[in-house]
Amino acid sequence: MQSADSLIRYTFANVPVRGELVQLEQSYQGLVEGHHYPKLVRHLLGELMAVTSLLSATLKFDGHINLQIQGNGKLNFATVNGSQQQQLRGVARLTSDVNDSDSFASLVGDKAYLIITLSPEDKERYQGMVEVKATDGSLSQVIERYFTQSEQLRTRVWLHANDQQVAGMLLQALPGEDDPAHGFDHLATLTETITADELFNLEANVVLHRLYHEDDVLVYDPMAVAFFCGCSRERSMNALYSVPVDELRDIIQSDGEIKLTCDYCLTEYRYDESDLGALQGHSNEQLQ
Repeated sequence: MQSADSLIRYTFANVPVRGELVQLEQSYQGLVEGHHYPKLVRHLLGELMAVTSLLSATLKFDGHINLQIQGNGKLNFATVNGSQQQQLRGVARLTSDVNDSDSFASLVGDKAYLIITLSPEDKERYQGMVEVKATDGSLSQVIERYFTQSEQLRTRVWLHANDQQVAGMLLQALPGEDDPAHGFDHLATLTETITADELFNLEANVVLHRLYHEDDVLVYDPMAVAFFCGCSRERSMNALYSVPVDELRDIIQSDGEIKLTCDYCLTEYRYDESDLGALQGHSNEQLQ
């Protein structure tokens, strides 16, 4: 049986269009666990996770992709980072209380942007941005407009989230191919018929058969998707290197220790007097 957290890529033999389908449960729960996000924020962050997974599968390099929403609304910042290996992490920040009746527009505000950053390991970073408009009713619409404006690629995205699961689908015309409009539109019309309930409860192959059983679809092996933070005690300590050791010693003498909490997974790291030697040694290296 297919994993509950996986992504499947597929293409069509007779139409230059690629597709992807992602279904997330445990990874989604790992992303939001312990953060106590309001329901709408949790769902939006889940959708951002799903679309990051979809876009990560298109990477042609070793590295990462990061999607950010920055705005002046109740949700002023949300981000998800994903690797080519489908390891994802993310976080959201709020400026005020969120109600169940809030819309996508009221969450992000009237001055908001979607920023997509590609970070290859051995090449320069690339960043693209699109404004979130007042007429945008969903994250899907923003993503679709980004590809229309920045990549000139016909793209459709469907995203669904509830408290337990997230699912998404993507259709995209292949770059450089002559695609009759009716071919892409035909597949988009078929995909439009899928429901959130079907995406949450049916295996991906069943969904694809229901949608495209009259089309010659080629389905590739699934990719496992996981929540992965990557933080560690050593990496967390890097945040202390910029603070003078005397200031750190004062904090330890006052509080008994220094506590740092990872923004993503909420793991807490503690440092005491015995750690000051390593910090002092690093400071001395910086001065030399």
